[in-house]
Amino acid sequence: MLPRRPPPCAAALIVSAIVAACGPTGSPTLPSAPTDPPASAVPTSPPSEGPAASPTPSPVPFDPAAIRLALEPLATLPGRPLGIANAGDGSGRLFVVEQGGTIRVVLDGAVTGSPFLDITSRTAAGGERGLLGLAFHPRFPDDPRLFVNYTDLAGDTVVASYTVAAPGADRVDPATEVVLLRIDQPFANHNGGGVAFGPDGYLYLATGDGGSAGDPHGNGQRLDTLLGKILRIDVDERPVDGAYGIPPDNPFAGRGGARPEIFLYGLRNPWRISFDRATGDLWIGDVGQRAFEEIDVLRAGAAGGLNFGWALMEGFHCYPSGDGCERPELTLPVAEYGHDLGCSVTGGAVYRGAAFPALVGGYVFSDSCSGLLWVIDAAGSERREPTLVGETGRSIAGFGEDESGELYAADLGGALLRVIVAGG
Repeated sequence: MLPRRPPPCAAALIVSAIVAACGPTGSPTLPSAPTDPPASAVPTSPPSEGPAASPTPSPVPFDPAAIRLALEPLATLPGRPLGIANAGDGSGRLFVVEQGGTIRVVLDGAVTGSPFLDITSRTAAGGERGLLGLAFHPRFPDDPRLFVNYTDLAGDTVVASYTVAAPGADRVDPATEVVLLRIDQPFANHNGGGVAFGPDGYLYLATGDGGSAGDPHGNGQRLDTLLGKILRIDVDERPVDGAYGIPPDNPFAGRGGARPEIFLYGLRNPWRISFDRATGDLWIGDVGQRAFEEIDVLRAGAAGGLNFGWALMEGFHCYPSGDGCERPELTLPVAEYGHDLGCSVTGGAVYRGAAFPALVGGYVFSDSCSGLLWVIDAAGSERREPTLVGETGRSIAGFGEDESGELYAADLGGALLRVIVAGG
């Protein structure tokens, strides 16, 4: 076991503010924490099928205690990298999201000269705002659209698509923007920003609770707002009165007083979501408030409408008391860690590459304040303790896979890094 160390939260506030930093300290004006909604206010959700399961992967046991991870520098970016995606087009390119409003192409360890997309003139960047997420259409380049989540000049969330003019093009015209969704943001923090396509072909969007501290508007538990949620929309169905369709099995579709886009709720600031390419499970890193960071998961084929508990619970603990408690109507995380080890979780991905067989089946994640790396066994739904497998000294803001399933990390300091098994 690697030695534990306290996170350098005070020193890391500048670089870690993008993901809510050390509780309320990094927020603007912080009102007092609200009174928790009563348990009777927690809605009962109808069942809804989640992303379809892929074929079951090889049942080779994963042993987290046998893993030590390191980060191998691959490229240096001119901006502040937050996320990594591939286009699934066989080009071998990695697309790196930079907070300021640009997307860069990295091929064979080299950064192309011009940005793939430049929307800096439309993006309010800094703190927890900026260009926050990217996903290519699963049929790209036959469907030449990519989808982004960014903070506009008014400080609100925009989800938009852009169209690539030709296969293999290394530049996208910003004039091709089609805005799918706008979400008003009451505060400057907790914007979420994750964008990912599920194996069901629907687009999933991660939204924070709107910010400040303690969820003063109760957005995590409300169903009449898109804040504090995982949303699920159909970008291939474009009705006359909108830019996207609602999957018919979304849990709140057709329910009065609820937004039909909502698929999961009770989240504070889901910072990075990913789908396991082998199983279809959806993994969520949810940033905590004052004491605990958590990892949540929706298993493939499980019901939508799950309530992950914020702001009734933080991790496995009642909020705001911090006491252990049981709330059977809520879905508990699969793992948590305390603020003695970090202060802002960065959700990762389940490794399914070929280079490091010992890592296959491990969910890798980090913390932007401490730079520690953990893994947990991605199989099974019982609670498990994260295994500390690396100390990086970096501010890890995101992870991403290449087309073959190899894993990469984005360091806010400007580095694109490959995740490797030390000595592997």
